[in-house]
Amino acid sequence: MIFGRKKRKPITIVDKKVVDWKYAVCGYCSTGCSIEVGLNSEGKPVASRGKGNAPVNQGKLCIKGIFEHELSGTAGRGTEPLVRNKIYDSFQPASWDVALDKTAAEFMRIQEKYGRDSVAVVSTGQLLTEEFYTLGKLVRGVLGTNNYDGNTTLCMASAVSGYKRSFGADGPPGCYDDFESTHCLLAFGSNLPEQHPIIYWRLKEALEKRKFPLIVIDPRVTMFAQFADIHLPITPGTDLVLLNAFAHVILAEGLQDESYIAAHCNGFDEFKATVAKYDPVTASRICGIDADMIKNVARIYAKAPSAMSIWTMGINQSTHGTDGVCGINNLNLITGNIGIPGGTSLSITGQCNAMGTREWSSCSGLPGYRMLEKQEHRDEVAKFWGVDEAFFPAKRGLQQTDIFPAIESGEIKALWIVATNPLTSMPNQPRIKKALEKLEFMVVQDGYKDCETVNFAHVYLPGALWGEKEGVQTNTERRVNLVRKFVEPPGQAKPDHWVFSELAKRFERGRAMSFPETSSDIFDEMKSLSKGDKRNLDISGMSHDLIEAQRGIQWPMREGEETGNPRLYSDGVYPTPNGKANLLAMDYIEDNEVPNKSYPFWLNSGRVVEHFHTRTKTGKIGNLNKFSPTPYMEMNPDSAREQGVKHQSYVRLVSKRGDAVVMVQLTQRVPHNMVFIPMHYHDCVNRLSLGLLDPYSRQPAFKQCAVRIEQIDQQEAARLNVERRAF
Repeated sequence: MIFGRKKRKPITIVDKKVVDWKYAVCGYCSTGCSIEVGLNSEGKPVASRGKGNAPVNQGKLCIKGIFEHELSGTAGRGTEPLVRNKIYDSFQPASWDVALDKTAAEFMRIQEKYGRDSVAVVSTGQLLTEEFYTLGKLVRGVLGTNNYDGNTTLCMASAVSGYKRSFGADGPPGCYDDFESTHCLLAFGSNLPEQHPIIYWRLKEALEKRKFPLIVIDPRVTMFAQFADIHLPITPGTDLVLLNAFAHVILAEGLQDESYIAAHCNGFDEFKATVAKYDPVTASRICGIDADMIKNVARIYAKAPSAMSIWTMGINQSTHGTDGVCGINNLNLITGNIGIPGGTSLSITGQCNAMGTREWSSCSGLPGYRMLEKQEHRDEVAKFWGVDEAFFPAKRGLQQTDIFPAIESGEIKALWIVATNPLTSMPNQPRIKKALEKLEFMVVQDGYKDCETVNFAHVYLPGALWGEKEGVQTNTERRVNLVRKFVEPPGQAKPDHWVFSELAKRFERGRAMSFPETSSDIFDEMKSLSKGDKRNLDISGMSHDLIEAQRGIQWPMREGEETGNPRLYSDGVYPTPNGKANLLAMDYIEDNEVPNKSYPFWLNSGRVVEHFHTRTKTGKIGNLNKFSPTPYMEMNPDSAREQGVKHQSYVRLVSKRGDAVVMVQLTQRVPHNMVFIPMHYHDCVNRLSLGLLDPYSRQPAFKQCAVRIEQIDQQEAARLNVERRAF
């Protein structure tokens, strides 16, 4: 008997006629996968594949990486500079000289009239590190405005603040190899299979070799939670309560590493007194996790020979985000799980080069993790750049989330947006739109001219995308990797570092400084500035060619070393005044917007595997967009029955800020009092979000706000959905 079809159609792999493969590192998330892009005989990118001997991904790619070569042919690219015609209020093509002259003249005019800080600059996590360094050099050494930040404030600022408060400096101390050695993993607000699939693959491989407990803390039953040994469905925003309760159990039962605490930690007595108030029963009433389960997880973690914690936006995007990060660090410190194989506190970064922003953009200070507040750092950079140290501000200025209120108040008159789209990514979109309308001048520099923020610009500058320029990125585990240029940018689009250098020439200060022309020369300048006996961020032993040969190198790698270092603080010495880490005593303060009778549902948001951020890129790649082309909302079936809502019907979600129309998907993945929306859609979740800010990081609380559900006309909603998809 023959089963199945008699004539089966065999699976065939189309020959893309690749004649050359070019090395790069993926430009989407922070995993840092080494990738090769195949070019045909005409030099056109036609295929992508993972690099087999790369330490990060070992030949694997997620669906976004598989189709990444298609970026060079996506629609909506900017091919020439545009300047808005005041008479007709429309864009007119312009030469680069005209567009840059206009930009420089407006910045000069506004700064002369209102002061240096009346111009603000908001950057991204998508540029190459050499470009971040050049932009920081321009802003700090030429423009002189102190209102300068990156959109990484929206995703990683709480991790940065938490590392600084706990350890004295930014920088994830662990690495992916820790999955191979750990005996317990706690994951907070992280959905690795969809957010960072290749990191999840690394974890899954480790679990197949050696079983260890996997514990996921997340309000939603994510894919990661489904794979976990234990899932703790925490009440949104209460992570600090749970972390303090874990610490309470560990100290109460004597499970802490006394010798490590005594040798390497400050503030233990104050910390112990604070967590004493967070017994499991008291904590359970706030965070929603059973008291016995709190005890069980705390014991598992503390008794493991090595244990590690990871987190993403579920921790960071909260009014208590920085405290949550410090709470995770506390947990690792009191158990001695820092700087050892399998023991780490590892933030999983969002954007491909958010780490490069943190390291070299000078957003939070000066390049190479230097601080404006430290005189020796100011002197060092001023001498290196050839500028007057007094030109630097005394301390960091406004961050992105404070820049837009400063536009509202009239403090900021001009804005330069580089490769980010605040009309989609910022919370409370109606407020952001009104702020942009108040500006006297705005320039948007982006690879795509059809991103929403361009509509409010006076000048548009077309930038080159991934693969159209050359330089490095740093991934989650501090691994510096290289993107080789393999295709020319369209039309007159230019690499971002070229734009920054050319604009600098229009200022007297810029003409007095040196701006290297090639990315390798810029990298050499960064190397020289990174040297220092006590500096963790030392890349002086690296070069573009060596980085490619090793498929990425982790910093620090000092001059003369053969390769980088996988972990920080293995010697127990921290970059604090006395060399010890800080245990932070932190009380939980309830300041979230919580559900009530008028707005009875929590609104949660997150990623799906086929999209990245606001879909500026992935929304234009057919093999990605087809899986999630339109906004949708996950809703509990019992809640839907009570609300009279049917599966795949349209509803209107309403918050105190705005409303959004979404399609309903019924699922048990969300609890009765919660709905979930992917974050990627421009007219959806951030029309509703609140954006209360963490006091340390100034990062918005995207994850906690309250909404209600309203019925709408289904035919009208379907029409709007068709129009949205056409857009």
